Amino acid sequence: MANISITKMSSKGQIVIPLEMRGEMHEGDKIVIIKNDNQIILKKVEDFDENLKEDLEFARRTEEAWKRYDKGEFVSMDSKDFLKALKN
Repeated sequence: MANISITKMSSKGQIVIPLEMRGEMHEGDKIVIIKNDNQIILKKVEDFDENLKEDLEFARRTEEAWKRYDKGEFVSMDSKDFLKALKN
């Protein structure tokens, strides 16, 4: 499942990537920024390869999930009920 975090853009257009979201990104790494409709994808230059198509599909599916969530289409359940539902 995707991790979600919130940050702000500064007056200079800078954003801070929250520590828990940086993964293997370090100071000085070159980052590719991909804008796809209303989505922005960040990738390390060295990781930018044939996975781009998968990244765009993931971004599209995430955007659709957010829209369904905003409409109240998600069901909330505890972990025990969730695991039971997976077995069905």
